[in-house]
Amino acid sequence: MNNPKDIIHLIRPLQWIKNGFVFTGLLFSGGWSNHELVWTVCFAAIAFCLASSSIYVLNDLIDCENDRFHPKKKNRPLPAGTVSVPMAIFLSGLCGLGSLLLAAFLSYKVFLIIVAYILLNIAYTLRLKHVVILDVFCISAGFMLRILVGTVGVGIPPSKWLLLCGLLVTLFLGFAKRRAELIALKQTSDEHRQVLKNYGPLLLDEIIAICATGVIITYSLYTMSPETVRIHKTENLIYTVPFVIYAIFRYIYLLHHTQGGGDPTKDLLRDKHIIASVICWAVLTFYFL
Repeated sequence: MNNPKDIIHLIRPLQWIKNGFVFTGLLFSGGWSNHELVWTVCFAAIAFCLASSSIYVLNDLIDCENDRFHPKKKNRPLPAGTVSVPMAIFLSGLCGLGSLLLAAFLSYKVFLIIVAYILLNIAYTLRLKHVVILDVFCISAGFMLRILVGTVGVGIPPSKWLLLCGLLVTLFLGFAKRRAELIALKQTSDEHRQVLKNYGPLLLDEIIAICATGVIITYSLYTMSPETVRIHKTENLIYTVPFVIYAIFRYIYLLHHTQGGGDPTKDLLRDKHIIASVICWAVLTFYFL
């Protein structure tokens, strides 16, 4: 029990890729030449990694019994009994404290955003995850706080179109995750995640379609925004839109035909089409900026 491999698995370092949202403001503000700003954003991302790991461990502690009914989550360290409860409590507290100390060192705004993230996730774990639709909005809010810590938290004015696009992207991924859970768990869904009994395939498909449409429209409008053209001195970001559309359509395909979508992080790292789309989008974006 409590071997290093299981402890590392418990804090889920693979999920830290989600904290890439912290760099959104830096990427689209043209602030890469400011080395001090770059380091500040990097440390803010580290603070969010520690905060998210603290929450992951806390969630596993609270959901341990329910996770035993899940076809995949039953193999996690706590449900499987390979990491003790006292060790998990220690890890959660250590990561949380480290996150808050680092955030306080960076700025009071970063500290307040990290505190808001922790409180939001505690409320989500204890109550809000059982409220249909609001549960996904809470997840989305967590991602929006990541964007805000990398913009408002470090003094970068955020683009309103980019914030709206980020909101819709995270809602899209959140509802797609619920749809995947509904497919994977089938008759045992209520035993694992109570809120799933309030969702249905038709409802989720409609919401996912609305969110996907919103992502494409808001990102396209961002690339053509006079503010964007003025900041980056280019109108060519519009040429990155097809890669965004393809990645979204591919994700929906994975959701319906390969039972993907249950873990956005793994889907993004495993599917060659999505990886190629992201790489092409990133290369073009960096080139134009």
